[in-house]
Amino acid sequence: MHMQATLPEAAAESVAGAAGKYLTFQVGGEHYGVPVERTREIIRVSTITGVPQMPEHVKGVINLRGRIVPVVDLRIRFGLANSEIHERTCIIVVQVGDRRGASGAMGLMVDAVEEVLTLNAADMEPPPEVVARHDAGHITGMAKAKGTLTTLIDLDRLLAG
Repeated sequence: MHMQATLPEAAAESVAGAAGKYLTFQVGGEHYGVPVERTREIIRVSTITGVPQMPEHVKGVINLRGRIVPVVDLRIRFGLANSEIHERTCIIVVQVGDRRGASGAMGLMVDAVEEVLTLNAADMEPPPEVVARHDAGHITGMAKAKGTLTTLIDLDRLLAG
């Protein structure tokens, strides 16, 4: 007889499968992480060209060595107050996919890049149930490392649409 995993068990298995290296960064004083294998480069904020009728969190596009890359301000995407760009503000260029399987680059404007952490299953937990219910499907888990709680992000869900 095949037993289906309960929701907490399935979430724990999913988080365990997400162990690996994460690039960590700050937005609004909180710590976040994305899988290193999805990051392409980290650049200083340069001229961002606005695009009409985009959602507020899409700041516009940049020309990255001849490639046009959309830039999302994670402060605005996370519902935080917009702040001035400072010397630690940067853009993390990541690889994202869409529902049709196409992929492309996207820039994430963050307050500061921190470091690359290697996380194992013991460092990670599924997001609390209240977070999972609150339309936060882009949060894949929470990691406890170096005395800091880091929210792990699913890039495709965060940037969908």
